Amino acid sequence: MKTRILVAVAGIVVLVGAAAVYVGMAAARNRDVAATGTVSLAPGPRLLVRSTADASRGHLVTVSAADLGGPRAVSPVTCARVYASAGTGLCLRQDGDLTTYQLAVLDSGLTSKREIPLVGLPNRARVSPSGNLVAWTVFVTGDSYNGGVFSTRAGILDVRTGELAPTLEDFAVTLNGKPYQAVDLNFWGVTFTRDDHTFYATMSTAGHRYLVRGDFRAHTIVSVRENVECPSLSPDSTRIAFKSAIDDDPAKGWRLSVLDLASGRVTPLAETRSVDDQPAWLDDHSVGYAIPRGTQHSDVWTVPADGSGVPRVLVPDAESPAALG
Repeated sequence: MKTRILVAVAGIVVLVGAAAVYVGMAAARNRDVAATGTVSLAPGPRLLVRSTADASRGHLVTVSAADLGGPRAVSPVTCARVYASAGTGLCLRQDGDLTTYQLAVLDSGLTSKREIPLVGLPNRARVSPSGNLVAWTVFVTGDSYNGGVFSTRAGILDVRTGELAPTLEDFAVTLNGKPYQAVDLNFWGVTFTRDDHTFYATMSTAGHRYLVRGDFRAHTIVSVRENVECPSLSPDSTRIAFKSAIDDDPAKGWRLSVLDLASGRVTPLAETRSVDDQPAWLDDHSVGYAIPRGTQHSDVWTVPADGSGVPRVLVPDAESPAALG
């Protein structure tokens, strides 16, 4: 029953190990990197990314939406994963010189407003369109059902009220119309609607992966459909960009697609390489995502959301894209 979960996670372990190594190296190597320009998370026509360039690896960078190949503003703030919306940023980062991690809620000027320890390795970060809710995913070990390999934990924080759901595993789950409980529930890749309580995420159990819809206020989760991972809701709230396991087998890689929520129609995108990332909508018509290049570099690519066109590099030496405008 657990074979597919173990295969999927095993394929990630090497990447996670490499990520942990280069995050640690970046902290030492980039300690003296000075900011060039001003990085702000305030709404505007800019793209926020995490740099993977040698001189600024891990630092938060913004580039003009009108000139993505132009000058970069580089912040002294470093993160392992980042996202921002409506002037609120979520930075998953090392806890100082320790080998542990924390999440930091940032204001538009990159000042940390709240910090929470993380048990696990950072993997995904999202902020609601209003900036009021933040969500994160980490890899963890030690779950008895998983034989000592990695599982996932996803949590949500309301930055206005301080209400914290440290793990979605505490929510009441309905699977295929029936109440469901299992020790192997895993959640990751949260994305928010505009009402500040509804969200979508991935849930895995018994070797299957599901798109689920959750209610942060009611602490409930309902399955929507199978084989949808790392969902990302479009700005107009009508579509979900996601990755799906090829032939329903994560060992074969993932294909980027877009789900129309009203019709249920799925449109495979023009990117045919395996993409192990949570896509980010850059506008109503295109999505961005990271493709690794070697062990320490990656580039942000983009592709039209309607299945047309061809993939192209949007920002070299970058990952974790978030459109601020």
